[in-house]
Amino acid sequence: MRTICAALCAALLQFLAAGFAGAQDVTLTSRDGNVEIAGTLLGYDGEFYRLETLYGELTIDGSGVQCAGPGCPNLEDYVADLSISGSATMGAVLMPALLEGFAQRNGYEVRRADQDATHFSYTLTNSQTGKEAALFRFRVTNTNEGFADLLANEADIVMALREIRPEERDRAFEAGMGDMTGPNRSRVLALDAVVPIVSPQNPVQEISPADLALIYAGQIENWSGVGGPDAPIALHAPTAQSGLGQATVDQILGPVALEMSRDVTRHARGEALAEAVLADPFALGIASYAEVGNAQPLVLKGPCGRVLSATRRSIKTEDYPLTAPMFLYTPARRLPKIAREFLAFVRGPTAQVVIRRSGFVDQAPEEVPINQQGDRFANAIAAAGRETGLSELQRMMDRLSPMKRVTMSFRFEAGETRLDAQSRSNIVQLARDLEQGRYDARRLFFIGFSDGDGPADRNRQIALTRAKAVRDAVVQVAETADLDQVDLQIDAFGEAMPLACDDSAWGRQANRRVEIWVR
Repeated sequence: MRTICAALCAALLQFLAAGFAGAQDVTLTSRDGNVEIAGTLLGYDGEFYRLETLYGELTIDGSGVQCAGPGCPNLEDYVADLSISGSATMGAVLMPALLEGFAQRNGYEVRRADQDATHFSYTLTNSQTGKEAALFRFRVTNTNEGFADLLANEADIVMALREIRPEERDRAFEAGMGDMTGPNRSRVLALDAVVPIVSPQNPVQEISPADLALIYAGQIENWSGVGGPDAPIALHAPTAQSGLGQATVDQILGPVALEMSRDVTRHARGEALAEAVLADPFALGIASYAEVGNAQPLVLKGPCGRVLSATRRSIKTEDYPLTAPMFLYTPARRLPKIAREFLAFVRGPTAQVVIRRSGFVDQAPEEVPINQQGDRFANAIAAAGRETGLSELQRMMDRLSPMKRVTMSFRFEAGETRLDAQSRSNIVQLARDLEQGRYDARRLFFIGFSDGDGPADRNRQIALTRAKAVRDAVVQVAETADLDQVDLQIDAFGEAMPLACDDSAWGRQANRRVEIWVR
């Protein structure tokens, strides 16, 4: 065992002398026999024991102790056991595909066993030795259930379609799981989006976020209210306990302080929702981007006429406003080595290919030349006026025309100085790219944009401040990068290139961003 302070040793020996140890299922003894620690074995990762003792949870290096008691693991035939719980959207296809890709890359054979509709497991076996290496046990229900299993100590990883709620974070902290909002407790696995869908037989092809909210609040009940036929709207939505269902409320109804109508048909599975909408020409549904199926996605349109559609690129850049990152959450405790290797794998380039093939949006950065961004520059010209004149547009074109846009944007939470979840993940991604030399001998520009609320000069200065904040955050995370090999610059064009209309909260939020351009 590594160093244990004398005070702790004395306290533990006194605890043993009191006779409490007999009620526990393992006793760890140091090699010299001077120290014993008794407790209930919570886990063993092949290297470290995790025990619940009278003094709380302890993690102890297995190389320095001997284990005695009925709960001791078999050290020679140790099999890592990992429990994963949460979103059925993530658990149905994406996580199994990633696990199979990880196994193939690392020389494991995979065997799947289905228990029931919500439980299945994967056994990974070393293809050379034939020994079982790991058991990944899945429970696929919804995000709420995933966090509940974590708090009950019945899950090691949570699959979530939303960020952890404050009350869940507080309960996890009280349970000794650390701050689940910390930088190492969660990661964005892939990207998704909240997409309104209709049957291809429905003539309505676009809708404003404001009307979408009014429909789901029950205040618009007929398609004629949004330019469609005179027919009642049949509403469909994910279950309220699911991450997608909660994202629907947070992103569509929440900004306008409305509540979901009770006259909504709920679906536990995205495929079932899409099929129900497909079968009814007067139905309206909210689906995951990856589960739209053959239904028709509606384009989001603002009063000024600008439209935003859910595409792989617009979701990756967060230009589409209703994005929904897919999270993996882990408590502040050691996971088995093979689990840590799997979590490292899901961030790599091979995993991004698997994510794309599974129908979700990956996080691999792409470079988009300016000649593929005509609609964005058309918006800039259309929005030009007294405050954003020809000279500013010319300055923007001179700066950006030799460069390419990287599909990685940064946005701040509404009314906050904190970056949103997808942007925090992008900070880590860009820092890792810098550490790996991806942009060596190139120029990276952090370009700030703003909404049009207020004087143009002030908006440009705010956008420049945000661009600097993002650059500084990336530099701070990129600890091992040789920043002498890359030129990091900042600039801002304020309200010169709007993506959406400024007369709504969601439109202003879409316009406030920091983009990455490379030369």
